[in-house]
Amino acid sequence: METSSKVIVLGGSWGGIQASLSVLSGLPASYRIPIVLVLHRLRNFEGSLPQIFAKRLALQAVEIEEKETLSPGYVYLAPSNYHVLIENDRTFSLDDSELENFSRPSIDVTFSSAADVFGENTIGILLSGASRDGSSGLKHIFENGGAAIVQNPAEAEVDTMPLAAINIIPGCSIMDLKQIQAYLLSLHEH
Repeated sequence: METSSKVIVLGGSWGGIQASLSVLSGLPASYRIPIVLVLHRLRNFEGSLPQIFAKRLALQAVEIEEKETLSPGYVYLAPSNYHVLIENDRTFSLDDSELENFSRPSIDVTFSSAADVFGENTIGILLSGASRDGSSGLKHIFENGGAAIVQNPAEAEVDTMPLAAINIIPGCSIMDLKQIQAYLLSLHEH
């Protein structure tokens, strides 16, 4: 399967910004797999997250806009206060329906929609966080044949999110941030 038909979805909350920067900062601007990043943010807060990522990454970091098409070379950041879904035509859909797991954006929503569209070509990565959000979405990715990767709880700033996923997905891969980065680089090289 060519890399352009894959997608990488990452999620995190408390400690997730630093963890995702650690993983993504080593990827080249020519990276061929689109990356979607869902971080729990303060509601109704127009933060400078895209600017923070743009400064630290070789990849283009942009906040997701309605009907935008997934493209390689980009890290797509979920906007504050919207669930992010991936549609069958590989565009984004933003949704402001009820909170899921006390969160909007919900990692579960994005992970599940990615698995529904990309199936076994979905790579789901759950990072540090203080809630259970993301674990059922990661399980959905795993059950659809995709890769389910969890940050090593011992390394996570807050281990609630990784542990929740490990508890419901016995077959998930547990990796340190350096190992996750090496894995993502290996996908680019093949």
